[in-house]
Amino acid sequence: MTDARRPTLRDIATALGLSVNTVSRALGDKDSVSARTRAAVQAEAARIGYVPNTLARSLVLGSAMTLGLVITNPSNPFYAQLISTIELKARAQGYSLLLLVTDESAENEQRATEALLRSAVDGAVVVPVQAEWDHWRRVRDAGIPLVFVNRDVPELDCDMVGVDNERGAYEATSHLIAGGARRLLVLEEDLPITTTADRVTGFRRAMSDAGLKVSDDAIRAVPTRRYDSLALPWQPEEAYRFAQTLLTEGHPDGIVTGNDYFALGVLRLLAERGLNVPGDVAITGYGDHPYAAYLQTPLTTVRLPAAEVGSTAVDLLMQRLTSSSERPRKTLIRPELVVRASTQPPAARKPSRTLPAGSSRST
Repeated sequence: MTDARRPTLRDIATALGLSVNTVSRALGDKDSVSARTRAAVQAEAARIGYVPNTLARSLVLGSAMTLGLVITNPSNPFYAQLISTIELKARAQGYSLLLLVTDESAENEQRATEALLRSAVDGAVVVPVQAEWDHWRRVRDAGIPLVFVNRDVPELDCDMVGVDNERGAYEATSHLIAGGARRLLVLEEDLPITTTADRVTGFRRAMSDAGLKVSDDAIRAVPTRRYDSLALPWQPEEAYRFAQTLLTEGHPDGIVTGNDYFALGVLRLLAERGLNVPGDVAITGYGDHPYAAYLQTPLTTVRLPAAEVGSTAVDLLMQRLTSSSERPRKTLIRPELVVRASTQPPAARKPSRTLPAGSSRST
């Protein structure tokens, strides 16, 4: 019968004629162990298939060496890149990652906080749902440092790092205005979160700075991700359907969308109506997803610094794990406006035409 016993430090020590303590220090890359001994220990550990017992290690060190990562919607390309960056950076620091997904649900988020407490993680990076926050207070009060990402929970006064979404929307709107647009609309997602609110604030500020009025119907919420699950990815067809009615109500010459998927849906509808982009309607996206540069009319959009946000979040958390006396910090990282063919400078703009009414085929 095969011996299925798990290899131990003592097995390595016995094979090499070393003490268990020396083997432990060698595997931990301690300076007190010579390079020759460390190499011999690592080679024997690999030969017998030794895997460190993280539970035993956590009892010795008083640390689980695990970070929590709570994400609302991993299908969002921004959060997908965020997960990858945080995992790589945490691993480089010797930490494992416990990933929990809330699907934009406050109930799921409460379950996630219970999992963090049960797992005794050392700290957590969190994209909050922003519906309630008492459960996060419990986690913080249990001594688990929190870094909120992209959405803040100001009631808890924790570290936060995110994209300067107000600035991103301001630059996109100002760019359309500089290109000659005067009758602008915003298509935003309908989740009650600060990222959406910040982009709307940026739009309003750009319009105000240009001396343009924002009409009551200039800011529209697309009923997206409501049909099956809040955590579904954005759907171009939702913006496509929504814009069918929207474009018959007025005569916009510029459209600011809250994500590239919305822009994709609107671009299709404009093409079906025989309207030229950007000659008749200029349009900007948000996110700079991989397809944005490869559309028939490449999309002007706002590139989000997901990797920088993730890396900064882990840095903040590492600092918080070693020093709890510093005041919490709020860090906003500026996005980049990437100008492509869906907008153009004032000299190239043609006079806009009245948008034709009429129904069109729905997907």
